[in-house]
Amino acid sequence: MRKLKVAVYKFSGCDGCQLQFLNMEEELLQLTDKVEFTMFYEAKRDNKPGPYDVAFVEGAISTPHEVDVVRKLREESDIVVAIGACATYGGIQALRNWANVEEFKRYVYPNPEWIEALKTAEPASAYIKVDYEIYGCPVSKEQLLLFINQLLRHKVPVLPVDSLCNECKRKGNVCVIVAKGTPCLGPVTRAGCNAICPTYGRGCYGCYGPMIDPKPELLAEKFKELNLTSKEIALLLRQFTNWAKPFREVSRRYG
Repeated sequence: MRKLKVAVYKFSGCDGCQLQFLNMEEELLQLTDKVEFTMFYEAKRDNKPGPYDVAFVEGAISTPHEVDVVRKLREESDIVVAIGACATYGGIQALRNWANVEEFKRYVYPNPEWIEALKTAEPASAYIKVDYEIYGCPVSKEQLLLFINQLLRHKVPVLPVDSLCNECKRKGNVCVIVAKGTPCLGPVTRAGCNAICPTYGRGCYGCYGPMIDPKPELLAEKFKELNLTSKEIALLLRQFTNWAKPFREVSRRYG
């Protein structure tokens, strides 16, 4: 069988999700007989144009040039997979969507007229058809490996859709909301990180975005019982996946 031709593309992001491919290390070496990374600027010099079997997209789309590139990538790829909070929900870049990007440009750059930026930073799905999404900040290398192996076995890739609370239960974690009164987005956040933050006594930041049917408005009511102000509730929802529709709508109500 011929190798699976894979491209890894970066848009507006921190490179952390791309690096998770390299963090596979030994597992990555085991894939070399079945997978060819045809385009991967982070990892190799000899990069080749499409077509590709699978293209992994990291980062939000935040400039007109990135819109052109991601649309061309869609044309060249059989399967497009958005990876990480930025590519799936806009990520940290989307925090500027709550303000005026032109004002930011005036403060940051000596010649703001040279900067071409879209009014909002958006996930890849705002501009192209995305076939699959793998969540996280950064994306889980275990989920990346599982996803690739499912494709190689000609299976429809399946990833978690339930809440982070289930992971806490499986690990035997004490609920930080109930036991400590610590605000935590775990009840409305998709599983996949192995409940890293609650395991160490911290509240979940919502890196993996909303679970299926999250109902963040009910969690916001719980936060009010913890004596959080409306502004504090809005800011809790405006973190790594702030532009996800369920989080955006409720945070706007409180903000």
